[in-house]
Amino acid sequence: MTDQAPVVHIIDDDDAFRTAIARVLQFAGYRVKEHGSAGTFLLRETASQSPGCIVLDLRMPGVDGLELHEALARMEGALPVVFVSGHGDVTKSVRAMKGGAVDFLTKPVDRDSLLGAVGRAVALDASRRAQAKRRHDLDARFEALLPREREVFAQVVTGRLNKEIAAALGIAERTVKAHRSQVMEKMRAASLAELVLLAAQLRSDRDSQS
Repeated sequence: MTDQAPVVHIIDDDDAFRTAIARVLQFAGYRVKEHGSAGTFLLRETASQSPGCIVLDLRMPGVDGLELHEALARMEGALPVVFVSGHGDVTKSVRAMKGGAVDFLTKPVDRDSLLGAVGRAVALDASRRAQAKRRHDLDARFEALLPREREVFAQVVTGRLNKEIAAALGIAERTVKAHRSQVMEKMRAASLAELVLLAAQLRSDRDSQS
């Protein structure tokens, strides 16, 4: 198992419960880290970049599960959360799900429900990481463009011809062709259609971050 195998963080003040579900998850192939409180998790794991998810108790001394979840949700790259609780609190379960929790399970948790929820949470984390990597890669390509290349890029994706771009920017048509070639190479676009798609993705990413 590699260091990048998913890690399931179990945060629960019930030692016996942590041990029991840790065994279930380890048998299913997950790496597991146990934490007796939200504070312990925050001290140990806030800077961790390992993929995975969190199985989180609702009621704990000190910082409770909802408070931890809401704090983590404000952090970039936060791990998905599966709540577990020995208390059927409808209001808090609704609040947890609205806050983005993957599932809300009640104790005692049966094996299939636990593994199903953890599987969905790990898959969600993998999807988010893939999207973040794609955004980072695309941003890096765009940042590699020189100022004039960015101007040509913006004109090319609107469908303008080289001569129209040359007139708009006040440069020679051969200069536009040279910049256009550099744009295609740096953006790793094999066609105009692909370049237009990349431009749309850049706009979408920036709109979602604003």
